[in-house]
Amino acid sequence: MSRAGAAHPDPEREAKLLSRIIDTISAGLDLDRILQGVARLVTETADTDVCFVHLLDEQGTRLQLRGATPPFDDLVGKIELSLGEGVSGWVALHGEPAVLVDHKADDPRYRYFPALRGEDFASMVSVPVVTPLGHLVGVLNVHTKARREFTEPDVELLRSVAGAIENARLHSRLAEREEALERFAEQMVEWQEHESRRLAGEIHDGISQRIVSLFFHLSAAADAIPGEPEVAAEQVARAQDLAAAALDETRSAIAGLRPPVLDDLGLAASLESLGRSFPQLDVQVEAASCRIAEHMETAVYRTAQEALQNVVKHAQAKTVQVHMSVQDHRVLLEVRDDGQGLPAAALGKARESAGPTGFGLSGMRERAELLGGKLQLSSSPGRGTTVRLILPLTAPDH
Repeated sequence: MSRAGAAHPDPEREAKLLSRIIDTISAGLDLDRILQGVARLVTETADTDVCFVHLLDEQGTRLQLRGATPPFDDLVGKIELSLGEGVSGWVALHGEPAVLVDHKADDPRYRYFPALRGEDFASMVSVPVVTPLGHLVGVLNVHTKARREFTEPDVELLRSVAGAIENARLHSRLAEREEALERFAEQMVEWQEHESRRLAGEIHDGISQRIVSLFFHLSAAADAIPGEPEVAAEQVARAQDLAAAALDETRSAIAGLRPPVLDDLGLAASLESLGRSFPQLDVQVEAASCRIAEHMETAVYRTAQEALQNVVKHAQAKTVQVHMSVQDHRVLLEVRDDGQGLPAAALGKARESAGPTGFGLSGMRERAELLGGKLQLSSSPGRGTTVRLILPLTAPDH
């Protein structure tokens, strides 16, 4: 890419830029660090003065500054735009590049950010970052202090860089998914060992002992039948009590693996039953009847169960709304309480930490990620907390 007056970019320089970007992506897994490196390479190779990389947030409603060249790198994570706001927001909303050669302030799409010192730069190009299927990921901007006539090949080169940014995002997400799977696999091994010990203990100390006692009572009853029918009746009554207790313990042990209520009632009715099991709360359940894979039913139920337990332990709430629906090929679960909410520091830790947070979120998050979904947490002091589970819909088990 060259200065004003040139119609064609230098193919060798373009190839070198893309090669260096690929090296940058391959060298690390931290997306923000990769984006910083990409922004620096763009300004160096494309002969521009600054570069900004904005990515769409998880809700798909705002652009966040995730990469920038000095002296603006300290603003990463601090600048946000709504879709349609400013040139970048316009590009994101319309999915089309924008070229401003001069007089930016006269363009109705332009918005001035004092921290970004737009008055220091004359010309700019903004291109959308999209997936191969055309879904928006973010926006890439470059600026020059001197007036510059950006050409169509210039814009196309930036489009190719935008494609590399999408690859970097996918690379980072894949690495995060692999790490989550590794953590989950380790936890599954620990959980299986724990469950094996727990079930063995329950069977040995509870169920088996009751069955042994049941045998002795039935034997005593059989011996007493000829001459002492009252004693026999008493022994039979005791045997009945033991049989009932053993049955309860058996059901409890099975429930630790998969809640039987899911097989008996289905997911929607099970969530309603779960809500009634917390009498200290006014739990309002709105759940659509649906048929999904059994492992997904278990994930939704366990997430709702853990979220309600968190409300009881931490929220000091009175009312909880549980909403479950299926839309756009996704299963959506939302548990919203009217409690005290989380302080900003605790919320940040809960969102960012992959380990224990004190709110039982680690297991919920990793279960969601293993199923290709995500767990979102939103809260503010005095305004309650919302736990949102989103899972991609898969075919039901048969």
